[in-house]
Amino acid sequence: MQASGMGSAGLARLQGLFAVYKPPGLKWKHLRDTVELQLLKGLNAGKLPAPKQRVRFLLGPVEGSEEKELTLTATRVPTLIDHPLVRGLAFTSLKVGVGHRLDSQASGVLVLGVGHGRGLLTDMYNAHLTKDYTVRGLLGKATDDFCEDGRLVEKTTYDHVTREKLDRILAVIQGSHQKALVMYSNLDLQTQEAYEMAVSGVIRPMNKSPMLITGIRCLQFAPPEFLLEVQCMHETQKQLRGLVHEIGLELKSTAVCTQVRRTRDGFFTLDDALLRTQWDLPSIQDAIQAAAPRVAAELEKSLRPWLGTQEPPGPGQPWDSERPHSALRPESHVGH
Repeated sequence: MQASGMGSAGLARLQGLFAVYKPPGLKWKHLRDTVELQLLKGLNAGKLPAPKQRVRFLLGPVEGSEEKELTLTATRVPTLIDHPLVRGLAFTSLKVGVGHRLDSQASGVLVLGVGHGRGLLTDMYNAHLTKDYTVRGLLGKATDDFCEDGRLVEKTTYDHVTREKLDRILAVIQGSHQKALVMYSNLDLQTQEAYEMAVSGVIRPMNKSPMLITGIRCLQFAPPEFLLEVQCMHETQKQLRGLVHEIGLELKSTAVCTQVRRTRDGFFTLDDALLRTQWDLPSIQDAIQAAAPRVAAELEKSLRPWLGTQEPPGPGQPWDSERPHSALRPESHVGH
């Protein structure tokens, strides 16, 4: 099926990665399907080229003749073979790939890929890039799924919880995860190469690992509410909610998670994420073109240290460990 020239040009600019903002309550599959439909709608809405002409001999009266005499006259008429009502829509399917996913309750930056961008999503997986989240917690109760609207399991007091106690626990979490990060990187820290990688902050796990937290701090503390900023990799949003639960227990209280919001996925931030009103062909084309130089540079920089090493799992394969583990002490599961 031949696409119109304008549609083909539009498709040529749909090659790469872009980010959207996923609102809470929306499943990532529904978001992807919505974006695909909007892109197809835009591609098919392009102005149609002038129809091709062909010569036909049409029967008509002889010009200037008073008799009812008919003759065949060579006439140029448009051919209808390429008309949408005859051939159908030029674009009927378009595959959009999804990067690190967000569950329905979470919100924030979601990276999508079109065309060769779907292959770049694999490179993002292989680069083990960190992601940033803001995670909001509520002290004083525990639920069966660590969410505020889950089945209530326990209610506790939290008057004894202070900002200093919370900061101490967060420091312990970060320290234990940094040790685990070195273990899973399979690097000999006695070598000059490993030392330089550690200084530059590019030490990353070489294979499947539990969730690894590279940074965590408290942004707001107003009991019973608190807000954390978490930098991590190989996480799921459920594990981040579990982290809030475990922090509550370490504080000799309980806590549930009221919000998980991803503010950065690798080199895409909230500033790059298209809002729902911007999920259209021109906006997505512009976003892909704007991000392309940064995507190429960042992926090359991130993947270079790992060239020649064991290949990590591709998209769709889980990073998280097969068994449940404590988010506070990931190193306890090395060797499982």
